Amino acid sequence: PATTKPASSLCSGHLALVRQPPALQAFPASGVPSCGPPPRQTMAPGSQQNTLSGGDTLFIEEGAAKLVKVHPAVLFSILDHFIRRQEGQVRVIGTLLGYVEESCVEVTNCFAVPHSDKQDEVAVGQAFNKTMYDLHQRVNPKEQIVGWYATSMEGVSVVDSSSLIHGFYAEECADPVHLVVDTAMRGDTLGVKAYVSTPLTVAGIELANMFHQIKVELFSSEPERICIDRMIKGQKSPFTSSESLAEITEELHGIGVSMERLLGMIEVASSYVDKVIAGEVQADEETGRRIADTLASVPRIRPEVFDRVFNDNIQDLLMVSYLASLTKTQLTISERLNAAM
Repeated sequence: PATTKPASSLCSGHLALVRQPPALQAFPASGVPSCGPPPRQTMAPGSQQNTLSGGDTLFIEEGAAKLVKVHPAVLFSILDHFIRRQEGQVRVIGTLLGYVEESCVEVTNCFAVPHSDKQDEVAVGQAFNKTMYDLHQRVNPKEQIVGWYATSMEGVSVVDSSSLIHGFYAEECADPVHLVVDTAMRGDTLGVKAYVSTPLTVAGIELANMFHQIKVELFSSEPERICIDRMIKGQKSPFTSSESLAEITEELHGIGVSMERLLGMIEVASSYVDKVIAGEVQADEETGRRIADTLASVPRIRPEVFDRVFNDNIQDLLMVSYLASLTKTQLTISERLNAAM
């Protein structure tokens, strides 16, 4: 089994893990051990909740966690950490924060943790991890440590050092989840996998750690979905460069675009209803229910009252924009006066 010792040759606050036990990965569903890395799955960020892992993988049905829901901000943070890694560093690791509900783990946040891989030892920034977790607790005390993440090493998700790092996080939380992001981008796809570990013991002696893959889903709230949609559609040429920035339109222009889209959807629904009444299109019960639910959710309000409420909101918006611009101007004048004095 793995043992620990102070990292004498490393920075203070690191924990050195030595005598690595091998890390074993569960076989594919066919029952034949795979000589290469397991097949990666494609992430489809367009929908609100997408499966990131599946295919012919045999998923474990025992243990505390059976499903991992990952928020988009977590994947962005992991990829940003990998892009900003030190020169010569093969992979990066970090701590996952979130919530545990029965057999589901929801990962809402994460932060990077410094580590060092050497021949027979792995050093993890234990003091740094504790400090960062304490700072996150001040902001959101409900978020707890639920596991750790790592990027793949040349397309391989689980390596021997994974068992030691997993053991370190097993002391931080019960049943930690190991999230692996495949940054090799083979086939122009982003593979995301999640694992739980169980020890393989013989006669009471731990010989290795068995990593079982569990299901992963991309889960986004309504604000996150809107933000991702703006990030993609706000670029002139999306996905052409890692430095591409999305343009944020002005508030009034955004309202105008939204109203145009709403008017277009209303015209499509109205045209469909007219064709159904005329007998040109066969009626669909599910579509009819959705249209009825949508109409029922619209409050009954007279046109003149709606115009007054809408104009009041526009005036409030313009007032806030004016006050923000005035505050910015005052701060700029104050900075220049302080610099001159």
